[in-house]
Amino acid sequence: MTEDRHVSRSSITAIPRKLLIALLAGLLLVGGGTIWWRLATFQSAETTVQDPDPGTVTPDPAQEIETQAYLLTLDGDAILLSPSAITIPDGDPETVLTSTFEQLLSGNLNTDNVFTAIPDGTTLQSLSVEDDGVYLSLSPEFTQGGGSASMQGRLGQVIYTATSLDADAAVWISVDGEPLELLGGEGLIVDQPMTRTDFDQNFSL
Repeated sequence: MTEDRHVSRSSITAIPRKLLIALLAGLLLVGGGTIWWRLATFQSAETTVQDPDPGTVTPDPAQEIETQAYLLTLDGDAILLSPSAITIPDGDPETVLTSTFEQLLSGNLNTDNVFTAIPDGTTLQSLSVEDDGVYLSLSPEFTQGGGSASMQGRLGQVIYTATSLDADAAVWISVDGEPLELLGGEGLIVDQPMTRTDFDQNFSL
């Protein structure tokens, strides 16, 4: 009887130990899985934070171009055309020249050293680059106000800016869709087309 009772107690003691081992193993598995899940979640969250916003576009310097808009400057009593370098998005010639004129007409390029003779409110209505030159149309404000020097200055600004990509190009200027023939109350004659050479030979700022 004593031996049987001893065996019975051993068996009873052995069962909880097995259960205990099984429980510990289960806890380790669950705990390890939880730790792995937390690490994976943390890494995923960290990766998500570091990923760039797909809607954000980083400017590419290779897609920009430097061009020139022409303003005026004083040299004693003389008025001179002065190129102002600007950086704009690259594109076809029409896009580049349109952006250049928009900068010129915005007035943002004016400083203490350079100014424009083009009246405020003047806008570029259209611009196209054809095989025979540059065609552009300006709003009626372009012809308003100013004397002879101002008229010549603004005409030079337009001619030189329109030919900033091709110094030898010819330029056709229209105002509100009509070819510009006379500029200002003094009747400054504007030949069509006009090149930089034509302007330099016929006008003195």
